[in-house]
Amino acid sequence: MQSLKQFWSTFRLLPSAWLLLVQLALLVLYMLTYGDSEYRALTWSMGVLALLIIAKVIRQTPVFTFWGLVFVSGAFLFSIMLFIGYATPTIQIMAYSFEALAYFYAAYGLLRYMFADRYLTKDELFAAGAVFTLIAWAFAFLYSICQLLLPNSFLNPNQPQALQSWLDLLFLSFSLQSATGLSDLMPMSPAARVLAMLQMFGGVMYLAVVVSRLIALQYIAHLPKNQ
Repeated sequence: MQSLKQFWSTFRLLPSAWLLLVQLALLVLYMLTYGDSEYRALTWSMGVLALLIIAKVIRQTPVFTFWGLVFVSGAFLFSIMLFIGYATPTIQIMAYSFEALAYFYAAYGLLRYMFADRYLTKDELFAAGAVFTLIAWAFAFLYSICQLLLPNSFLNPNQPQALQSWLDLLFLSFSLQSATGLSDLMPMSPAARVLAMLQMFGGVMYLAVVVSRLIALQYIAHLPKNQ
C-alpha cells in the first residue's frame, strides 16, 4: 500500500516523465512486434495507456480541459473500433484525426506549463522530451491520414507500395522534426510535402525556443537573490 502511494505521488508530480517513458516503451514494442499481428493487443494497450496519461497531463496543464478530454475520448473510442476489426478507411481517418488532435493538444498544454514556470524543475526537462515525442506522433498520424486520402503520397524505393507502415511514417516524422533527414521515405503528393515542411519548420522552432527557454530558467534559478 505504501509503495502504491509513493507511485501515485510520483505520477502526480512527474506525469510528463511517465508519458515520455510510455512513448519510448512503445518505440521498443514497435521494433519487437513489427509485422506480427499476434502482439497487436499489447501495442494497442500501450497506446491506450499513453492516451490515458495524456488525459492526466491535459488536466494538470493550464489549457481548457474540456476539448482535450473530448479529443482523448474520441481517440479512445475509435481505437477500440479499429482493434475489434472495424478498420474501414473512414474509421481509420477518424481515429487518426482524434489521436493527432489529442497529441497536439497535450503538447500545447505542456508547452504552456513549461513557459508558465519561473524556475527550472525536473518535470520541465521531462516535459521538453515529452512534447517532442508528442508532436512527432501527431504528425505521424497526419501522414497516415494523408496517405489514406491520397494513396501513393509517400514513396519508399525499398518497399514500393501505396500505403506505408506506421513505423515508417513515425520514423519519417522523427527524421523531419529532428532535422536529421535520415528517412528513405519521400513525401510525394503536394499535401504530404506541405505537412513535411510544416513539421520541419515546427521542429527547428521548437528546438530553438524550448532549449533557449530551459537555459533561461536555469540561469534565473542561479541568479543572486538581490537580483
